[in-house]
Amino acid sequence: MSARLVEVQTPLGPARVHLTRPPRAVGSVVLTHGAGGSIRAGDVMAVASGLVAAGWAVALVEQAWVVAGRKMPPPAATQDPAWLPVVAAVASGRGALPRPLVVGGKSNGARVAFRTAHEVGADAALALAFPLHPPGKPQLSRADELRAPVPHGIPLHVVQGERDPFGTPDEVRAELPDPSWVSVVKGGHGFTRRPDDLVAAAVAFAGSLP
Repeated sequence: MSARLVEVQTPLGPARVHLTRPPRAVGSVVLTHGAGGSIRAGDVMAVASGLVAAGWAVALVEQAWVVAGRKMPPPAATQDPAWLPVVAAVASGRGALPRPLVVGGKSNGARVAFRTAHEVGADAALALAFPLHPPGKPQLSRADELRAPVPHGIPLHVVQGERDPFGTPDEVRAELPDPSWVSVVKGGHGFTRRPDDLVAAAVAFAGSLP
């Protein structure tokens, strides 16, 4: 097992990538945090650990806006260009992580990953609690971001808490071509303290990829 920290320069300043690579990794997952900005959140760490245990290399990304000390993520027009070089740094060149390459994240992190999945050349996209709309405001839908990988034939999966105020599993399913692309787990937007079902769903999706 190897672990290292990589700093990547972006238009918003440096981002930090925490890489964990098991021997003979079967593929790679680039995973980032939500609007709270912590890759050390219990659910994110649990998924990362589960994937590594299943043989996947994992790159946990602290986005540049977090490293810079900002409290909230910037708009997509600023956030996306700062995400692209991070994925490029771990997915290409000498020491590139193995394919298939899955991009994903928690909440806001899922949004940036889905929006840019095609541009970064991802083989699949994984959302942990996709924020389909602000709580109580279903009219402000982000379904276009949710579906962004679909026209490019990129497999996607959403793991959604059964009581998520940012979009119930049924609401998310209604916006996708196939209801099987959504896994329902316990809890709300933050899942539960012991998110074993979340981990199982994420690992199962990764394991289903060719």
